[in-house]
Amino acid sequence: MTAPASAASSAPSIPRERAARRVVPRVSAARVVLLTFTGLVLLYLVFPVFIVAPLSFSSAKYLQFPPPGLSLQWYQSYFSRPDWVAATWLSVRIGVITAVLATALGTAAALALVRGRFRGKDAINSFIVSPLIIPTIIVAIGVYFFYARIHIIGSPFALALAHTALAIPFVVINVSATLEGFDERLEWAAMNLGANRWQTFFKITLPIIRPGVFAGALFAFSTSFDELIVALFVSGAGAVTLPRKMWESLRLDIDPTIAAVSTILIVISVTILASAEALRLRSERMRTARVPDAARDAPGGAIQ
Repeated sequence: MTAPASAASSAPSIPRERAARRVVPRVSAARVVLLTFTGLVLLYLVFPVFIVAPLSFSSAKYLQFPPPGLSLQWYQSYFSRPDWVAATWLSVRIGVITAVLATALGTAAALALVRGRFRGKDAINSFIVSPLIIPTIIVAIGVYFFYARIHIIGSPFALALAHTALAIPFVVINVSATLEGFDERLEWAAMNLGANRWQTFFKITLPIIRPGVFAGALFAFSTSFDELIVALFVSGAGAVTLPRKMWESLRLDIDPTIAAVSTILIVISVTILASAEALRLRSERMRTARVPDAARDAPGGAIQ
């Protein structure tokens, strides 16, 4: 009679041992290799930042690493030179125009592609996002020959139009992702209460998809602000943007001022990416938010 008792006493220990084994996570060799490789790739991509940023604060009169001392002389040189300041403001103006045009056109295209039911929708979608796949040099050559025929090379607005074609896919992708989780019953309810389509869009649809629209606008501005290849072809002599000015500075004379400019661009890019990520998280919270069901307050509290 002792055998069954001993078996019964030892039976619960087996699940506990299995549970203890499940608690300890096992890291496979393949996962370790993957994480190590990913970390090395990220370090390789970020490593130039740890070189450029210290160089921008160097007290030397030329590019020297490590810096012999700390100084703000190259930032002072950047803000005091009219050519650098003019190129920066031109890039900002072109970026704002690009963001406005790309946001308006991209939002309309996203609405049509997500809500529309028509033939050739997939082909149109592929055509709109094609600038993400086609090499920029091909786009630049095509835009150059087209602009040369109508004699608008060197126009800042023409450059903004070319940047708009490159930036629209970012707006379409961000707005489409926001619209995928949109409850169309909210629009139906607004129109059922007497609102027309424009009122429904500006008072119901736009406030809900606003994070995706703002994220697309930020990416559109960043695309224009950092673009170089198209600017080299169509900017001419009258529309020297900041990326083109940096390229000419590296080509003609290695001025340490470019380290300060590069550091400023890195800060701007990181700020834009952080803002876009914050908007994306806000959009997800808005999509996953649920209004408490009235049935919870009803007697019995049963939810059907």
